Amino acid sequence: MPTEGPMIDTFGRAARDLRVSLTDRCNLRCTYCMPAEGLDWLPGDAVLSADEIIRLITIGVTELGIEAVRFTGGEPLLRKDLPRIVEAVSALPGHPETSVTTNGLGLRRHARALADAGLSRVNVSLDTLDRDRFAAITRRDRIADVLDGLAAAAEAGLTPVKVNAVLHPDGGLDDAPALLAMCLEHGFSLRIIEQMPLDAEHQWSRADMITADQVVERLSRDYVLVADTAPRGSAPAQTWIVDGHHVTHADGTVTPARVGIIASVTRPFCGDCDRTRLTADGQLRTCLFSTTETDLRALLRTGADDAAIALAWRGATWGKLPGHAINDPGFLQPTRPMSAIGG
Repeated sequence: MPTEGPMIDTFGRAARDLRVSLTDRCNLRCTYCMPAEGLDWLPGDAVLSADEIIRLITIGVTELGIEAVRFTGGEPLLRKDLPRIVEAVSALPGHPETSVTTNGLGLRRHARALADAGLSRVNVSLDTLDRDRFAAITRRDRIADVLDGLAAAAEAGLTPVKVNAVLHPDGGLDDAPALLAMCLEHGFSLRIIEQMPLDAEHQWSRADMITADQVVERLSRDYVLVADTAPRGSAPAQTWIVDGHHVTHADGTVTPARVGIIASVTRPFCGDCDRTRLTADGQLRTCLFSTTETDLRALLRTGADDAAIALAWRGATWGKLPGHAINDPGFLQPTRPMSAIGG
């Protein structure tokens, strides 16, 4: 195992993209994520403090080759110290790209402060534009707040604004064209994601899941999609050019409009994965579907120096498995749901 330079695993993949969950709490109750009553949240003293988060990210950026940091949850905007964390990370050597994945409910209030703190962009979860369906999926009648948040993010310059959609098995395919039309109109970037087995109640069913092929077929009824031939690299989405549509960027450049489809189940991209993950309680995970974790919080709180933490992080990365094994007969869903892992 190399003890300097980028973190690599035994398959030659370098971990350059860090996902940091700031909280397991959320102000929505999406049916594919958690029960209506919520979950047993982590106690306050189990969650990393802002100083602990900043220290771990600093080690990742300055010692381990991390180039991009995305803050997730739960709902990361519930952390009142998020702007402080973003500002500290954005100021690190190399100025790593910083982004937030959010449900959008608080973006109208926080977009400007986050932009001022140095945040690069946002990903907003939005599965439908139908108010009743949104309320049924999230168990909250808050779609207007999400749409306001998208507008506020664009106005604050947190671009490209990305919209992440997980289509509901009941009618979700027909939501896809409307979502794409909205994104094309406002210059947002749509990403449609296959639903993964990460729900708290373990009710995920492969038979009910909407697949990438189904999404392409449905969108192709309303749009001409041309497979993007640009190298994908470690990006999770396969992108399609939406013929006849363009995006004008803040610098005045114009590029073809694209839609991305993330086929985590039917077309895994594990061989190019460059991600490493920290949970809100300081556990290191090398994959969304890891069944083991490395306790960095314990190292932090027992006086370990940066070198010891970096070595533990490298060791966990070195042992990263080749893939998530969703399609293997012996696959086991992780005990933690998505809200407790971080998206």
